[in-house]
Amino acid sequence: MIRCAVYGNGSWGTAFAMVLADAGCEVSLWGRRPELAEAVNRDRVNPDYMPGIELPPGITATADPAEAAAGAAFTVLAVPSQTLRGNLAAWAPLLEPDTVLVSLMKGVELGTAKRMSEVVAEVTGAGPERIAVVSGPNLAREIAGRQPAASVVACADEEVARRLQAACHTGYFRPYTNTDVVGCELGGAVKNVIALAVGMADGMGLGDNAKGSLITRGLAETTRLGLAMGADPYTFAGLAGMGDLVATCSSPLSRNNTFGTNLGRGMTLEEAVAATRQTAEGVKSCESVLDLARRAGVEMPITEAVVDVVHNGKPTRLVLKELMARSAKPERH
Repeated sequence: MIRCAVYGNGSWGTAFAMVLADAGCEVSLWGRRPELAEAVNRDRVNPDYMPGIELPPGITATADPAEAAAGAAFTVLAVPSQTLRGNLAAWAPLLEPDTVLVSLMKGVELGTAKRMSEVVAEVTGAGPERIAVVSGPNLAREIAGRQPAASVVACADEEVARRLQAACHTGYFRPYTNTDVVGCELGGAVKNVIALAVGMADGMGLGDNAKGSLITRGLAETTRLGLAMGADPYTFAGLAGMGDLVATCSSPLSRNNTFGTNLGRGMTLEEAVAATRQTAEGVKSCESVLDLARRAGVEMPITEAVVDVVHNGKPTRLVLKELMARSAKPERH
């Protein structure tokens, strides 16, 4: 039986632990609070993040990172993006030397503008053949409810991607392999930013034409950035690109979409943070995504507009007016 460690017992970490267990793996689910680990082991439910969902017997919860790491063929990282570096530095000495490090995180690090796989490589010294990412339309609550979903597992080493694919393939979760780690990560990170913009439009009462336009032009921004970073453009037409973008921008289960909706309705940043119990990755990553785009010389007006609203205090209606006033150009740009 394949043993897996999942670091992070939030919604997505718990849901993916369920997928691994349902696929036949033995899973150790780490979280920082011993009382939550005890509740999971006692009641077979994660009461804070997945109330009402019974966890499969293959999952054991722990607050001991060394216990989670022991014997793991796959070490899954499901913590907020901006906390990865510090957490992983503490965990790295505990990890099995040949474990495959799997990122579920969809963000770009503030300050360095590094993708999560780059942070993993820096902190652990692991080569690209030991670093994988999972990306796609992954609304955690639906997956925990065992509703059908597809996703992408990406690694530079195709054989490792196939091994991970086998470890998380169930009757309801269908993973596809890819070797384009850069494209999969950028698709996952930027879609959170675009979902904030779509949520703002929804909160302002704008129609489906506006939201459809934001999604489509958001995909264009993502693809431009991906091409500049060496990604395969076809990745953005697939599950890790368009698939993830559509699900995140159109579902009330999306934290980023909901956060943006609250801003569009007139909430302040502080009020929207208080109303969103879990991390909306796009709130912080919009700055780092824009930083990455500027370093690469790529224009991303929707991302810039989101940063203006979220971090520079511009009114949503003023930002929309500025977006619409931009000079017209051919669609391919």
